[in-house]
Amino acid sequence: MIMQDSPRQKAGANATNPIATRPVIRGTQGMVSAGHYLTTMSAVRMLLTGGNAFDAAVAAGFTAAVLEPIASYSLAAEGVFMLYHAGSRQLRALSGQGVAAQSATVKAFKQKGYDKVPTGPGPDAGLSFTVPGVVDAFLLLLQDYGTKTVGETLAPAIEYAQRGFPMYPMMWNRLQNTGSLQQFAQFPPGPPEALYQNGVPHPVGRIVVQKQLGETMLKLVHAEYEARGHRQAGIQAARDIFYRGELARTIVRSSERVGGLLSLDDLDSYHAQFDEPVQTTFMGHQICGQSAWTQAPVLLQSLNILEHFDLRSMGHNSPQYIHTVTEALKLAFADRERYYGDPDFSDVPVEDLLSKEYAAARVALIQPDRAFPELPPPGDPVGRRGEVTVPSNRAQELVAPIAGDGGGQAEDGTTHFAVIDRDGNMVCVTPSGGAFDKSVYFPELGCTLSTRSEMFFLDEDHANGLQPGKRPRTTLVNYMICKDGQPLMTIGCPGGDKQAQADLQLVLNVLVFGMDPQQAVEAPRFATQSVTNSFYPRTYLPGQLDVEPGITAEVRTKLTALGHKVVESATNGLGAIVAERNPETGAMSAGADPRRTSYAIGW
Repeated sequence: MIMQDSPRQKAGANATNPIATRPVIRGTQGMVSAGHYLTTMSAVRMLLTGGNAFDAAVAAGFTAAVLEPIASYSLAAEGVFMLYHAGSRQLRALSGQGVAAQSATVKAFKQKGYDKVPTGPGPDAGLSFTVPGVVDAFLLLLQDYGTKTVGETLAPAIEYAQRGFPMYPMMWNRLQNTGSLQQFAQFPPGPPEALYQNGVPHPVGRIVVQKQLGETMLKLVHAEYEARGHRQAGIQAARDIFYRGELARTIVRSSERVGGLLSLDDLDSYHAQFDEPVQTTFMGHQICGQSAWTQAPVLLQSLNILEHFDLRSMGHNSPQYIHTVTEALKLAFADRERYYGDPDFSDVPVEDLLSKEYAAARVALIQPDRAFPELPPPGDPVGRRGEVTVPSNRAQELVAPIAGDGGGQAEDGTTHFAVIDRDGNMVCVTPSGGAFDKSVYFPELGCTLSTRSEMFFLDEDHANGLQPGKRPRTTLVNYMICKDGQPLMTIGCPGGDKQAQADLQLVLNVLVFGMDPQQAVEAPRFATQSVTNSFYPRTYLPGQLDVEPGITAEVRTKLTALGHKVVESATNGLGAIVAERNPETGAMSAGADPRRTSYAIGW
């Protein structure tokens, strides 16, 4: 029998690949990698008790909301999913991205004098609240593909919330954020006692108990218990209490108390939705991700451009390699700013943006000896032209943000996890929303609400223009690498606008340079800031290239000579995760990023 080669075997061994500080985790029965080791263990518990990858993902998702509030992830926030169901051979995206309130209109904001959707830090955070979406997404995943009950999958999260877990160094460091403390002060009673004492974070090792968050989750379980009928009825009852019952009323009252726009109708009408992934081909593989309601096509567009270059001969993280990848990303980001938005509301030319002919036209704009000094102009994907032939003043205004001081913008929020089971089911999830320094903490819920509406433009005619009930173009993304339609690998990480950039480098690390999952996530990364930041106040740092300390001084000097403004940064998508499965043998492996508390477990 001919065994299917892994992407690494296709690329061949590379003696210059980095030496990983952790071993690759390998197994045959199941694989979990998540942003916190206890989150990983929650998913493992589901698999060890007969659950599948989807049950495990639900358990991980609720647990992460308890363990990683410092990763800008709240129970009342959003999530983006990729999944493969082995039995039906379905490869699907799942949107748990919340939507704008029905009363959130461009006219309403402009009448109040806003030219952008405001958020924290400050008293206006409530104006950017979106409908919580991730709970519905997890329950939909459990309903359609899982086997366990709400009570079973939420048990680890409730245990960690009500009995506690030890404060860990990364969490303690993040809670020192002065922006978070200033935001807590805006909204009494101030910093949550579960995390702070007299405004000081609990010390490392102290047991962190979040009783109210546990009570909120228990309400979902109690609703399921009281429902009559089969497992599906219990899941529906849990959904109902969150989106039309007691918890919905609490969410709306909390929002109204701080000037938010959410209503009971907004929650009742919300539904997470499955979506067809978009994809491109690269080195004989299919790379699949979400459509343009996210920034996922940035990676796919970049790959279409980069296949015109011999990246391997340049050498990993060489000056020419970093320059070429960066310039391709700039071109893709220019199109993101002009064309991406919720396809349910906007006519987004996704097929044209991902066409190979269009990419070929864009390739000519990359100069091997000179970096583009700012965000390039968008192209004309419908006409297959590399640049817009008649620049639109209005279009340029939409991508003209606030210039920054070169200091960068923290983008280390969000978390990510992936699960593979012995039957070949695969799911990866990137949940986020509700950062302490931007949102409002509600003691009655035990969590914050997401402020993702800050990503909208106040222009109804733009693809990402604010409209009631619309999804903001989210930065949350993740991907699956397939061969002949069979998923082999998941890719994902946190990082705001840097997510698609870090994920691109993970894909290249695996497919071009033949790295194993652990090498791929540990290799030093870089990210361009020469793009409008998606988060309020939309900082813009033309020409800036953030590089991690592992990028050598010699390489930095040569990048500077090419016109890049090189800045050292240690947050280029930290928390990356790669998980893979050989469909012929069932062998699995995973890597987890040591830049964060990420850990993988397999057996």
